[in-house]
Amino acid sequence: MSNIAGKAYAMNVVTPSNPKVTWINRLLFMASRGLPSNLLGLLGLSLIHFARWVIIKPGDWPNLGQGQERLKNDYVLFCSNFNGTWDQYIDAFSDGIPSGLDLFWYSSIKYPKSIPITPFKDYITFNQVNTDYYYNATPGSAQRDVKTSLLVYDQVLKLAEMHGSATPEAFAAAYEKAALKMQAGLGDPGFGPVASLDTERAEVNRRDYIEAAQMAYASRRATAGKEQPDA
Repeated sequence: MSNIAGKAYAMNVVTPSNPKVTWINRLLFMASRGLPSNLLGLLGLSLIHFARWVIIKPGDWPNLGQGQERLKNDYVLFCSNFNGTWDQYIDAFSDGIPSGLDLFWYSSIKYPKSIPITPFKDYITFNQVNTDYYYNATPGSAQRDVKTSLLVYDQVLKLAEMHGSATPEAFAAAYEKAALKMQAGLGDPGFGPVASLDTERAEVNRRDYIEAAQMAYASRRATAGKEQPDA
């Protein structure tokens, strides 16, 4: 399982959808795209990197050599990337947009609604598909870490631009102002408390190589020291 990479978690949920009412979900998705203000509860969750619902018709499934699928239902595919733990995400989702979740999964068979939370979590668990491979370019940085790093980058560019022409007093004032804006992004973001199982295995697999490289480096230094002529 590679659902976790650094601070981020990848979720994929596939739920069967009643084809008689799937068209209602299509209308709801179109309305959500046209009226994004209805998703303020979702957009306000800063832990979310990405979230998307897609309706898959029986004929949309790829044939990878297994033969054409004969399916009775449509399916709703939900994909999301977020910071933190699985439970934190589901709790925030259920608390932030409970009515929106009920609309997005309106046509899904046996959907229990997002409140109460326990049946909703059981439903997601049962229909979740594990991620076989999950790549994260910034495993030690969450969405807010990336945003604050971009803020620091922009402020440094502005300071560099005015450095050659501003007076010392003006530059000092600009520096203090920029430092106040940048302070949230000057620390080391580090890794979150959720460790990736794949990352852990990778560390174990390369431990012998790292130790061997360190020993070889130490041996070369010792040999080089012996070969130095006496002063």
